[in-house]
Formats: sequence, structure tokens, C-alpha cells
Amino acid sequence: MAGLYFEEFEVGQVFRHALRRTVTETDNVLFTTMTHNPAALHLDAEYMKASEFGERIVNSCFTLSVMVGISIYDTTLGTTVANLGWDEVRFPKPLFHGDTLHVESEVVSLRESRSRPDNGIVVFEHRAYNQRDELVASCKRTALMHRRPAGH
Repeated sequence: MAGLYFEEFEVGQVFRHALRRTVTETDNVLFTTMTHNPAALHLDAEYMKASEFGERIVNSCFTLSVMVGISIYDTTLGTTVANLGWDEVRFPKPLFHGDTLHVESEVVSLRESRSRPDNGIVVFEHRAYNQRDELVASCKRTALMHRRPAGH
């Protein structure tokens, strides 16, 4: 199991995830159409030529999903019960086809679960950057985590 148990996290702990991901046109088009999002921002190259961006931008829900997905192996793989929420989701710069994401995650708070004694709650701040180290996405994710089993 790659993920950490509740007791293994510390406030201020930063994970710089080794996994990187170059986003393709196919990624964007498939995700956008699979989620029934008809926005020209993601699908219509001619429309976007006249926009301030000059080209299609990557669907922000895809960006959010990849950002959190990259973080899983180092943080919560096999040790999370469930996500409790995503807050403060931001996209300060657009992501374009061909951009390469790298991600870091920081533990911003920890607390024991009041209703589930075998679990704790960890709040992560995930941050995604493009290949120019420009912040393109961030969010806070609240995860219900398993405590370390007895004897481990």
C-alpha cells in the first residue's frame, strides 16, 4: 500500500509528486464529450481563435481530476475511506493541449473523526503547475483516512 495512514501525516508536510502528465487534445475532447459539456472553449478551435486565449483550453474538471489523481499514490492510495469534499477550487491560468502538469500537495490540517474512532480527517491543498511552473489549478481536498491498524 502506497498511501499513508492518518497518523503518518503532519501539518505542513509537502509532497512533490514525481508523476507528471502531458495533456493531449484527445484527453480534452474525450473528457469534455464524455461529461456532456458542449462548451466551445474546449471543442471549437475556430471559435477560440477569436478569444483572448487564441486556442482551445483544457476542461477545468479534467485538470482538477488529473491534479488530484496524481497526488493519490503518495498520499491516500489504499488508506482513504472516502473524499468528504473539495473546496476552494481555483484555476488561475488556463491549461492548453501539450502542457505538462506537475503537482504538489500540502497537508493543511488534521483532526480525529468525532463520529468514526477508526478514522481521521486530513485536508490537503493540491497545486498543479504547467511546464513553466505557472500555477494552473489548486484545491483543498478533505479526506476521511484510515488509522494505522494495530500492530503496524
